[in-house]
Amino acid sequence: VQLQAFGGGLVQAGGSLRLSCAASGFSFRNYHMGWFRQAPGQERGFVAAIHRSDGATSYADSVKGRFTISRVNAKNTVYLQMNGLKPEDTAVYYCAYSQNVNWRMAVGFNSRGQGTQVTVSS
Repeated sequence: VQLQAFGGGLVQAGGSLRLSCAASGFSFRNYHMGWFRQAPGQERGFVAAIHRSDGATSYADSVKGRFTISRVNAKNTVYLQMNGLKPEDTAVYYCAYSQNVNWRMAVGFNSRGQGTQVTVSS
């Protein structure tokens, strides 16, 4: 299993970034996908998740209305559009996969890869 996240960078507060995660080594269309983030000195936390096929989504309260998760199963790729970025969004962002029925509650996700750094300056 490989999950390659990219698209991070340095952006000013209020700006936007679009993260992508290319998946390989498993049957992407059979898995719910999610994004998690980890800031220095903090535990990794849930950001957003999307159902494997019906487009249903789930978001952490801190990003609702600003972030949008999407996926293209034909491309084995999941995206995270981040608008209205804030300094507190600064973290390494990781993508992850799950087959758990409680995926909306961020249950059963496994992440792989290095993640991508997002830095938001004030």
